Amino acid sequence: MAKVHHCIPSSSSSCSTQRETYTIWMKSLVLNSNGYTVYDSNGEVVYRIDNYDSKCRSEVYLMDLRGNILCTILRKKLLRFGLWDCYNDKDSRIPWFKVGKAFGFFNNDSVYDILVGTNEAQNISSSNHRMEGSVHNLEFKIFDGEGQIMAVMQRKLSSSGVALGEDVLFVTIEPHVDHIFVMALVAILGLIRRKM
Repeated sequence: MAKVHHCIPSSSSSCSTQRETYTIWMKSLVLNSNGYTVYDSNGEVVYRIDNYDSKCRSEVYLMDLRGNILCTILRKKLLRFGLWDCYNDKDSRIPWFKVGKAFGFFNNDSVYDILVGTNEAQNISSSNHRMEGSVHNLEFKIFDGEGQIMAVMQRKLSSSGVALGEDVLFVTIEPHVDHIFVMALVAILGLIRRKM
C-alpha cells in the first residue's frame, strides 16, 4: 500500500497528487549573481534564488518566476555548525521549519534534522524530518518522521548516463509533499556546500 505524505503547508502551498520531477541548475539567471534556477518537467522556470551581493549570505529568498518571495531562509551561526530557519511569512516571528546538523555517535557527516512547525515559546514541534546523503555530491534523500522518502535529489544524467555537471541536479518529489518545502531544503543544502 502506498504511503500518503501529508502536505506541509506553506503560505502558498504547492502540492501535487502525482510524483513531480524538477531540474535544478545551481546558477542564477541574473548575470554576476549567485543562486539557483528550478525548471519543471516541461522546461519552464518555476522557482529561483538570486543572491546579488555575495555567496553564502545569511539571508536568502526563495522566489517564484515573477520574483514573489515564497519563503525566507536565515542562517543562524552556532559555533562552527550552521542552523537555518525558514519563514513562509516575512512578518512571522515563528519559523516554518528549522534545519540543523544531527548529532550522535553513529550519524555520518551528512545527516540533518528538520523540525517543522516549531513553536519555541511552547517548546512544541509538530513533526521531525531528516535529510541524509552527500553534501559533497549534493545527493540527498528527505525523509518524513516515519522514515518514508519525501524527495530525492541527485545529479542529473543525460539519456546516455553521463552526468550533466556538478551544478545540474534532478529532484523527484513524492505526491502530497509541498514543493516549496523541498526547494527551500535544496537551497539550504546549496548554502551548506557554499554553492550559492
